[in-house]
Amino acid sequence: MENNTIEAKKNSQENEEFRNNFGTMDRKGTRKWVYPKKTSGKFTKWRTLVSWGLLAFLTIIPFIKLPNGNPIFKFDFLNTEFYLFGFPFFISDFFLLAIGMITTVVFILVFTSVFGRIFCGWICPQTIFMEMVFRKIEYAIEGDRAKQMRLDNQPWNQEKIIKKTAKWFAFALVSFFITNILFSYVMGSDKLIQQITEGPFRHSETFITFLIFSALFYFVFAWFREQACTLVCPYGRLQGVLIDKKSIVVAYDFKRGESSAGRATFRKNEDRKAVNKGDCIDCKQCVVVCPTGIDIRNGLQMECVGCTACIDACDEVMEKIHLPKGLIRYTSEENIEEEKHFTFTPKMVLFSLGLIALSGIIFSFLFVRNDVEAKFLQVPGRNFKVIENNVENYYQYNLFNKTNDLKLIKIGLSSHKGEKINVIGNSQLIELPKGELKQGTISVSIPQTELNSYKEKVVFEITDQNGKSIDTYTTSFMAPY
Repeated sequence: MENNTIEAKKNSQENEEFRNNFGTMDRKGTRKWVYPKKTSGKFTKWRTLVSWGLLAFLTIIPFIKLPNGNPIFKFDFLNTEFYLFGFPFFISDFFLLAIGMITTVVFILVFTSVFGRIFCGWICPQTIFMEMVFRKIEYAIEGDRAKQMRLDNQPWNQEKIIKKTAKWFAFALVSFFITNILFSYVMGSDKLIQQITEGPFRHSETFITFLIFSALFYFVFAWFREQACTLVCPYGRLQGVLIDKKSIVVAYDFKRGESSAGRATFRKNEDRKAVNKGDCIDCKQCVVVCPTGIDIRNGLQMECVGCTACIDACDEVMEKIHLPKGLIRYTSEENIEEEKHFTFTPKMVLFSLGLIALSGIIFSFLFVRNDVEAKFLQVPGRNFKVIENNVENYYQYNLFNKTNDLKLIKIGLSSHKGEKINVIGNSQLIELPKGELKQGTISVSIPQTELNSYKEKVVFEITDQNGKSIDTYTTSFMAPY
């Protein structure tokens, strides 16, 4: 048994030449076009449902307004206007962006080390648009793998011209539609609809920008395709560093599929175990359905995006020849070598809890924040004054309204009683327009009897016109002690 296992692994990985070449390129650097065969099966159905749900979410969300009139998401970089889940964010909140980026990087590292490239196969926009939109259009117009290959190899006759023109035109329309949807997250759905209604001639700059991005999307999905994953995307290269023998990936069970005699074709009514043959019948269905043109039987490869097409293709063949499914499945190399079923290891549980904690941290930073950010600094070069029995200090205030509403702000002290605060050059109620920063100076007078130190700690509190506390700020108060 041990000898068979060693031989099986040796036969599975005996040809390592594939690691020195791209599956979509020959030795001369000429591209080999990939014609993936249409798949069906459990994972294809689930991926289709997930993809259509994400596409619907992407399309509908920009046009939904919350009761307060804010969009759910908006990223207007030109006007520095940002909304996340309906909450407005401004330049002063960009430290959240840094925290978010750090959290995202850690999330990717931890998630990939445990669950492999599930993101690439199920959630990545490149995969979803390519496989669930553009590839579907291609199947509908040109047919499945064999028909596409025949069409590309035949001369430019009437059939080829009609089908190619129809496909390219459909790709162009979809690319332009995607551009409009993505820009609705930048400029807002109201402005987008207005400019569409008024026509391209009144908004020529916007229209030209849309055409440029549409051409880019068309190039990626009509020609560049899987090379975006195999040549450009850095995530696949991170895979080799992050994934180990315990990581869950789409993998071929070489111990079950191979034998000391190598892969053997299928013969009806043959007892393969009796003649020491593995379950892989070398039908190559896992190869022809792969959208990146690799052979999953060669082991884990950078080009694999974890799309599960090979799983469904192999399961379909296994079902037809009455062998157990799961020759290709979600598993780890350790599970295959030790012939174990998939189980959640302590590492997976620990890392998953870590991912939940990280997500909670970033969301708490995003939403647990005050509507108005306040800061009080002593005016430089201005010393305290003693007036009768009171000590007076001067502070410069900075108030930033992080909402879309006009705020009426009142400044007070929550740490001391009997204080007197005078807003210099303003009424006691400060008007703070939406999204604006207001600066000014205040004088603060506190009875000497309430001061116990030459550097007394004081807590400023800002409230709205109804007396509701909005924010606090702690600083020092100078006194003659």
